[in-house]
Amino acid sequence: MRRAPFVPSVDPFLLWLIAVVATASLLPVRGVAADGFDILADAAIALLFFLHGAKLSREAILQGIGNWRLHLMVLASTYLLFPVAGLVTERLAQGWINPLLLSGVLFLTLLPSTVQSSIAFTAMARGNVAAAVCSASLSNLLGILLTPLLVGIFIQSARTGQGGDWSAVRSIVMQLLVPFLAGHFLRPVIGKWIDRHKAILMPVDRGSILLVVYSAFSAAVVNGIWQVLEFSDLLELLLISAVILAFIMGINALLARVTRLPREDAVVLLFCGSKKSLVSGVPMAGALFAPAQVGMIVLPLMIFHQLQLFVCAWLAARFARDAEETGASAPARIPQTPDEIAAAAQAIGLRIPEPCAPGVAANLALLSSHAERMRGNVS
Repeated sequence: MRRAPFVPSVDPFLLWLIAVVATASLLPVRGVAADGFDILADAAIALLFFLHGAKLSREAILQGIGNWRLHLMVLASTYLLFPVAGLVTERLAQGWINPLLLSGVLFLTLLPSTVQSSIAFTAMARGNVAAAVCSASLSNLLGILLTPLLVGIFIQSARTGQGGDWSAVRSIVMQLLVPFLAGHFLRPVIGKWIDRHKAILMPVDRGSILLVVYSAFSAAVVNGIWQVLEFSDLLELLLISAVILAFIMGINALLARVTRLPREDAVVLLFCGSKKSLVSGVPMAGALFAPAQVGMIVLPLMIFHQLQLFVCAWLAARFARDAEETGASAPARIPQTPDEIAAAAQAIGLRIPEPCAPGVAANLALLSSHAERMRGNVS
């Protein structure tokens, strides 16, 4: 039996997360083994960000960086609109949900956007992929500094009356930013190999998250998380996540309409501006909160992460169908001028030898002419 088109498929990663949480609940790692597991998880996260840095194309960023108005909207959604929603939610839900879970809800609203899924859903929905690469990457880099600052202001200062712990900021910078920058600066050396073996990113990406989640939930189980957490708490977190996601997406859709963003840019704002990164959030929680608290803190993020994947996958498929039916996705323009040809070649990492440039330009001009005839634009 075929699955109905409006029912999103179950992400296998969700099943892995559930399995890891169940394993940590039954067989939590303790003592010296837990310390060794933490070191292994930290190393996996550092490797993940190193590979992300090496994968990131500088040409793709430069291609999309000029759309500054869109990038400001995405950053405003990520670091202004989301925190406001988190603070309002925390105020309204006080007294009927575990305070540590509420801190986890607020924490997820302070995180940067995702990179991989934002770009993937934007491409699927026929949006501006270059702008999505730039916005998502910028959000992640800024988040390494902004998220600890916001956590210090809104969560830790509310508990202790003091600001954030700058040693935690240094830990995050060393674990996330330094490997990312190292990988990016080494891209000229290892970039081609990374581009040929992009499949290795998926197991490293998901494996590192699973390691950190297992470590975090083991500590939480040892400290009695299932004695204080009930099934109703999970349902309440799911409801809160749905309300926050619907609010953010609704505001972003309205903002795109009011500012008359092109359809391709509106897709970027909707997807990049509504996501929160599990990859960045789990290690940040480990650096910013006590080990016994991390499991409760990241639980709302895990629920929100899966919900955003369900919703965005459905929306991206719908936008793709609409684009095909209405012709909203215009055919790509073939580069013609020397600058356009050079930019297109750089975007895919191709170098055109100077003696070959005139021949390449002539072939592209001929291809453009044939394409126009096929579209009926030339008699």
